Amino acid sequence: MLKIKIYCILALSLIGLSTFAQKAKPLFDGKTLAGWKAVAGAAPYKVEDGAIVGTMTKGTPNSFLITEKEYGDFVLELDVKLEGETTNSGIQTRSHIKPEGNNGKGLVFGRQIEIDPTARAWTGGVYDEARRLWLYPLELNPSAKSLYKKNEFNHYKIECIGNETKTWVNGTPVAYVIDTLDQSGFIGLQVHGIGNELGNDGKKVYFKNINIQTEGLKSKTFPKGIYTVNLTPNSLSAYEKSEGYKLLFDGKSNAGWIGAYKTAFPAKGWKIADGIISVEPSGGAESTNGGDIVTKEEFAAFDMSFEFKLTPGANSGVKYFVTLSENNSGSAIGLEYQVLDDVLHPDAKLGRDGNRTLASLYDLMTAKKEPRYLRPIGTWNNARLIVYPNNKVEHYLNGVKVLEYVRGSEEFKKLVAISKYKDWKNFGEAPKGHILLQDHGNKVDFRTIKIKTL
Repeated sequence: MLKIKIYCILALSLIGLSTFAQKAKPLFDGKTLAGWKAVAGAAPYKVEDGAIVGTMTKGTPNSFLITEKEYGDFVLELDVKLEGETTNSGIQTRSHIKPEGNNGKGLVFGRQIEIDPTARAWTGGVYDEARRLWLYPLELNPSAKSLYKKNEFNHYKIECIGNETKTWVNGTPVAYVIDTLDQSGFIGLQVHGIGNELGNDGKKVYFKNINIQTEGLKSKTFPKGIYTVNLTPNSLSAYEKSEGYKLLFDGKSNAGWIGAYKTAFPAKGWKIADGIISVEPSGGAESTNGGDIVTKEEFAAFDMSFEFKLTPGANSGVKYFVTLSENNSGSAIGLEYQVLDDVLHPDAKLGRDGNRTLASLYDLMTAKKEPRYLRPIGTWNNARLIVYPNNKVEHYLNGVKVLEYVRGSEEFKKLVAISKYKDWKNFGEAPKGHILLQDHGNKVDFRTIKIKTL
């Protein structure tokens, strides 16, 4: 009787394991390209030894092998090997194609999971192909940069459930993006365009063990401490709340904010509508309309993110460690993350070596940014500002770190001594202060302002 019970338990266990195994199905049978089609560029794809092999080809744009079927929620796993160290590849998720794009060859767009063997090492990051560009560079999770194994097969796991995309490389969590765009789309394998570069011509990308699960899905919880890019306006996910984030702007009211050097929120100069808090235009003068606004709360060490949208030629800024003790005229005093149209606003050419340009530490330190990481004027950009307990400060723009410094260090004091702040005693060294949104007389929009105390 006991043996029968044991056999039954084993049988039920095997049935359970079998049922679980059946949830994941092969997207590639290891023999043919049935269910796939090549689009956009002319790089060839074929089957070799149970793998899909794409060959880099000079003179052709990005090439993709895409599924004929579209997928909504899924967990995708596959192994990829990329030859060489000076190009990249990627895996398209919930993507689409504009047939007329790319001179009629078709333009693929959508979220791509990066495969990056270069020194940049952003493998597992999330790139929005042919649309918003980088959503999750690995500057946001630098510990994951070491996961990729060059010229070897690496294992990728991609979870797309609801609005959430999570990635793993070789079993370790990498990127976490929450995005309202594209609830379904095709899956694609990329051979990156190499221009007329001879060094990579003929090198290959291998894709194998491609399996997808679309039923019985359950989101896998990420460990603590991984930064989330949440593109849902003015919202916090359960994970972000568990990490200690809170919204500084609720998307509806001026709760938590007050006019700088005022006893109430400005009666004019600021507008709150459609989930956006905006500086109203007033001719470009500094703090002459509604004036700056500051948080009622003060902060010491923190991790803060916000989205901003500039109008042509606009100027504003986000200041921190604002004490309001100076009682000065004009904009309140504080360290400033510059928000500026670098092309049209004259301030970009003032100061020293570009230290008044977008994302710079205003009038002190220049943001080192590449044009390809910028988003056009009139679209939303993401900013992040971290102040560590040891006074190290970092500025990020669209997920890429553009500068860092240490408050109160000798280098910092030297910068202050040759800046417009030289006459303010101990400028930027207060133990805590308010966060400020600046009124510089130009229309600038802000939203999704969130902060975590460190």
